[in-house]
Amino acid sequence: MDFSMSHLMNTYNRQPVAFTHGKGCYLTDEEGRVYLDALAGIAVNTLGHAHPEFVAALAEQAGKLLHVSNVYRISQQETLADLLAARSGLAEAFFCNSGCEANEAAIKLARMHGHKRGIDNPVIIVMEDAFHGRTLATLSATGNRKVQAGFEPLVPGFLRAPYGDLEAARQMIEQYAHVAAAVMLEVMQGEGGIHALDPFHLRELRQLCDEHKLLLICDEVQCGMGRTGKWFAYQHADILPDVVTLAKGLGSGIPVGACLAGGKAAGLFGPGNHGSTFGGNPLATTAAIKTIELMESGDLVANAARIGAWLKEKFAFSLKGLPGVLEVRGQGLMLGIELDRPCGALVGRARAAGLLINVTHDAVIRLLPPLIFGEREARELAEKLVPLIKDFLKE
Repeated sequence: MDFSMSHLMNTYNRQPVAFTHGKGCYLTDEEGRVYLDALAGIAVNTLGHAHPEFVAALAEQAGKLLHVSNVYRISQQETLADLLAARSGLAEAFFCNSGCEANEAAIKLARMHGHKRGIDNPVIIVMEDAFHGRTLATLSATGNRKVQAGFEPLVPGFLRAPYGDLEAARQMIEQYAHVAAAVMLEVMQGEGGIHALDPFHLRELRQLCDEHKLLLICDEVQCGMGRTGKWFAYQHADILPDVVTLAKGLGSGIPVGACLAGGKAAGLFGPGNHGSTFGGNPLATTAAIKTIELMESGDLVANAARIGAWLKEKFAFSLKGLPGVLEVRGQGLMLGIELDRPCGALVGRARAAGLLINVTHDAVIRLLPPLIFGEREARELAEKLVPLIKDFLKE
């Protein structure tokens, strides 16, 4: 297809490939070429492609009911809210369609919390290099000038602290505690280059938020739903946030997001405070329920921890001492390999080798395989990617 003749709005730098079908961890293109999928739709396809039980559940629900509106009870929402509450430790769930919508809900919760504390113009402390979405509020919370440029004026009410700098965050919280409503962060930054917050740092932030009556909001849109080897990345620090946002892997490819609330955030919203036309419809919530059921029956959270640890060790060993490799980092099946130079060219080279990867933050190879990734797929990934990196760096 001649992309220049397409009527699509030019919002993506699409790769010159289109897929017709997939199975498990593999995708097939229009020419019949098969690719190992180490990106999973950017952490979306939790169960891989065409999981038979997942497909059957969607087909059954589609044959019954797709949408009825939130002016009525939706029993699947109630079931899903119970499942997420049991695994997260939070008390309430609001369902939407995407990660940025979940984060919009979190921002509104924070502002309402601030107003209830008597703050006329509450602010939210966010982090440098964060990515929270592309709507105007979430774009403003995002710490990336490249994606903000051209959309000013940004939404006010955000203060930015350095990610991973506990003392700087402490000073900002103490300085602005009288006007701050929340601290909002990704436990592991995805678009920002696969950087994880130290568990001690997260525990200290939890304590600071408690001392100053701020909400702690954890954006787990990319790192949640088992990807880091626990149901939620904040569980590595053994803390409980007030708000957690989810999307991506929650529906294994069906658009669904969630904003979970507990602690000081529970009970803040009442009828009319927030809503979504499509949010939590029967098809989307069925997809999320089935995703959770299949994750548990397949022990996919533990699998992410095990396979991810093997991959991280394999890459660290295979690339050790190689000039140009700065760091192999991440947790579970959310891994990054940082080079000392821009490496976007590796995406096309990997595709030519039958491998789908991604580069973020210009110089970080980002790996987000489906949680069904097994030992065979992990070996294939390492065997294909390591030589590509070595050849690229020789140039």
